[in-house]
Amino acid sequence: MQRESVFKIVSRNNKEFAIFFAEFVLPFRRLLPTFAGMKIRLTKEFCFEASHALNNYDGLCRNVHGHSYKLFVTIAGSPNQDCQSPKYGMVMDFGDLKKIVQRRIIEVYDHALVLNKDNNFVSAAKSMNTKLVLTDFQPTCENMLIHFAQIIGSELPEEVELQELKLHETATSFATWSKDDNK
Repeated sequence: MQRESVFKIVSRNNKEFAIFFAEFVLPFRRLLPTFAGMKIRLTKEFCFEASHALNNYDGLCRNVHGHSYKLFVTIAGSPNQDCQSPKYGMVMDFGDLKKIVQRRIIEVYDHALVLNKDNNFVSAAKSMNTKLVLTDFQPTCENMLIHFAQIIGSELPEEVELQELKLHETATSFATWSKDDNK
């Protein structure tokens, strides 16, 4: 088949492209570069606004105050090597990662007041009918990261690992959770 006719067939419709792909490309797949077993890290950034107060703290953060949080989620895995898959070449679709973090973290914490369930502000916050997240832990940046790691890690596909989380409370203050530090 001449090169011109191959391109005419490919341009007609997807069915003919599939035939072309199966007959002309797949037999030469062994000649294409292979990335099997290679690990890649992907990072996606998320932003949310939340307030908190630290119970029994001896500084200013004992008062209710807010932050513009930035959460960086890093996952690792091998790119999908199934050339028939719509996710071919991807460790994970960024959109799928976004759905997990959006549903499990952002929708819960964005514009919420985050308090330890034993904090003195709980009854006042409940009476104000405000968005309230009560935790079993002191809602520090560090503890929130541990909690987020448990949540996000449990939602990822089996072949993808949560590698790192970084949570910025301010532009210059952040905490980092790493899989390597938590084996």
